[in-house]
Amino acid sequence: MTDFPAGREGPPDVTEAPRDDRRAAQGAGAPTAPARWGGSGPPSLMGAAARVFDLSLGEMLWSRRTIFMALVVGGPVLLAIVVRIVDAAGVAPLRINGVRVDGAGIFGMVIWVLFLRFIVPVLGVFYGTSLVADEVEDKTITYLFTRPIPRGAVVLGKYLAYLVCTILVVLPSVMLVYFLLVPLAEVPASFGRLLLDLGILALGLSAYGAVFALIGALLKRPLLVGLVFAFGWEQVVLLMPGYLKRFTLAYYLQGLVPHAMPSEGVVSLLQAVFREEPSPLTSLFWLFFALVASLALAARTVERREYVLEQ
Repeated sequence: MTDFPAGREGPPDVTEAPRDDRRAAQGAGAPTAPARWGGSGPPSLMGAAARVFDLSLGEMLWSRRTIFMALVVGGPVLLAIVVRIVDAAGVAPLRINGVRVDGAGIFGMVIWVLFLRFIVPVLGVFYGTSLVADEVEDKTITYLFTRPIPRGAVVLGKYLAYLVCTILVVLPSVMLVYFLLVPLAEVPASFGRLLLDLGILALGLSAYGAVFALIGALLKRPLLVGLVFAFGWEQVVLLMPGYLKRFTLAYYLQGLVPHAMPSEGVVSLLQAVFREEPSPLTSLFWLFFALVASLALAARTVERREYVLEQ
């Protein structure tokens, strides 16, 4: 929730006067103070988004949602510690068809099963749907819209704050899991694939966050719809034959993950479960399309929508 200072009672001073009054004062030769957002006029879209980003990032990092996020990403770290202890005891932590799966292979499965199929959608739902909906629910959105900035900058700035906040928490967790599961002798051979996995996670957070930001801008109670989409629609449709899976984000992330996983055995296992998958180029195109289109539609929705706050 972004908090702007409320207006004061009585006649406003020059810096708080409406733009029409400022123009009238300038026509009469009266001096005017610089605009609150810097410069002599309203800021550009990116300048306003940067200001909203600056105000929102600190609030997101120190919010209760971030504590929840830290607990969620801590699960794979605890699992990696257990696997490391079991492996140190001389017991194979995981076998597929009687073949021992090495640390890099287990790490690939953790990326797909825990991070991309659970953690990334969860964070997208809880953060993305709240970017606009929380401001409406807390009746603070009017403070944002009374500033001389484009309404779309509010969506863009808060989305960028979400992206930085989630990446700062998720990617360090992935690094910890990697160094716990992968022996040091195998790091030089698999480190490049780790960087590819980090890029896929960042893209997943970006795409899910943008789609759920659009849902939050369109609907009054978007959280339930987001949960149904991420853990109902996507989970069921991916297991069904046909074209419906093309209307999910997980389908296109799935097309990238096997190419990032370092173990052929794990790749074979995943390909047996998900026989149909798009090419990496197709996956990248549709993920970026979903990201850009969702953000543009969310900004357009906020620009055109009249928000009537309930008493």
